[in-house]
Amino acid sequence: MALSASSRELQSLTAVELTAAIRSRKVSAREALDAHLDQIAEVNPAINAVVTLDPEGARDRAAAADQVTASAGDHPLPPLHGLPMTHKDTHNTKGMRTTQGSPLFRDFIPDADDLIIARLKAAGAVTTGKTNVPEFAAGSHTFNEVFGTTTNPYAPDLSAGGSSGGAAAALAARIQTVSDGSDMGGSLRIPASFCNVVGFRPSAGVVPAWPVRDLWGWLGRSGPMARDVADIALMLTAVAGPHPAEPSKSAVRAEDFARPLVRDLSGLRVGWTPDFGLGVPVDREVLKVLEAQLAVFEELGARVEQACPDLQDADTVFRNVRALEFVQMLGDTVREHPESIKPEIRWNVEQGWSLTGQDVVDTAAARTRLHLSVQEFFGRYDILLAPAAQVLPFDAELRYPTSINGEELTTYLDWMRSACLISATGLPALSMPAGFSSGGLPVGLQMVMNHGEDFVLLQVARAFEQATGFARRAPGGA
Repeated sequence: MALSASSRELQSLTAVELTAAIRSRKVSAREALDAHLDQIAEVNPAINAVVTLDPEGARDRAAAADQVTASAGDHPLPPLHGLPMTHKDTHNTKGMRTTQGSPLFRDFIPDADDLIIARLKAAGAVTTGKTNVPEFAAGSHTFNEVFGTTTNPYAPDLSAGGSSGGAAAALAARIQTVSDGSDMGGSLRIPASFCNVVGFRPSAGVVPAWPVRDLWGWLGRSGPMARDVADIALMLTAVAGPHPAEPSKSAVRAEDFARPLVRDLSGLRVGWTPDFGLGVPVDREVLKVLEAQLAVFEELGARVEQACPDLQDADTVFRNVRALEFVQMLGDTVREHPESIKPEIRWNVEQGWSLTGQDVVDTAAARTRLHLSVQEFFGRYDILLAPAAQVLPFDAELRYPTSINGEELTTYLDWMRSACLISATGLPALSMPAGFSSGGLPVGLQMVMNHGEDFVLLQVARAFEQATGFARRAPGGA
């Protein structure tokens, strides 16, 4: 099926541009939806990003949005009014199949929305379907026994990353402009790096997750993905903000993200690390691409030095906290259905079961040391730059990479340490399109700032985006 010129034009717009066109009545929500559905029909068979689709329900929702537009008069419309989008298949979506990528939930239809979905709907988004995930969002390569593997729009035989791999692939393929995602050990940042989009892991509490089993859990975060930093900010105006059940509230508010993104980077103190100070293996071509971008910051007036916080406690913090959170989330499921769960999840849960009381005490002490190290670093620098992913997109038939630069890896988490180490700090971080390998594969630059500096981080990313324009390069070089 060939897309019409109007569909191609609409799918090339940013969320800021498309919502402005809908609010000004230059484009209807139904026209935006038709372009969205046309693009799914055109590109999804090759990449398998969208795994559940409700076109008839979406048409009803788009028609309702157009009625609201017609009757609104001079009254303001919500920030995402009429914007079509699919949702990550780990986010419960009322009345729509939500499988978690697990055969155990193959036919599960929730009777309530997760908070991020409820907020997106309240902001005017037109829900159309769900995007693929690895089973229970475990791992940074998107495959499962329910829907199969999601592949990369830039190279459809390679991985799109994960766990927000379906979301990243949908963005890269111009199916939609923004996506909801989540990130424990890189699930926003690694697929963003693989698919040449922006994946933003916010500070704790900025985008609350609800419902949850542990209100004090801090490792996993919900957050946005987009092709454009301004679209990240727009989505955050809709999904950020406190929830009454939270025991502690973030000082970052939704309205903070409506401020101008323009920022002068003169005098910005930048620390760059190629290996996180720990000898973390990173593909040589990834480093070659990223190191060439340091000059961009210098040209923008920043001072760049090789520097990194002391992250020697980060592996312990990440692995132990992750293991405990997996026990909380999936321990009962593994006990009841051990043969129905992929081995990587069973391994995570078993790691949690094996932890002793002393391990928990030691993890708390390690987290304290890590926090102090990070604060010492940010006393000297404003931002940390690092690889978002240690490898280029890899063969989609693999479960995960087992070596980097000839160095053998021990566990399925080892190729994700570039993201896991930063997750352990709890800091806000994003992956920013930063260029392409000699073979045309995307490479992402990880940007990290101190707690609560979420909006400033977006401003810095926007300055880099405007100076480079890498995100505008679509699959196929268009």
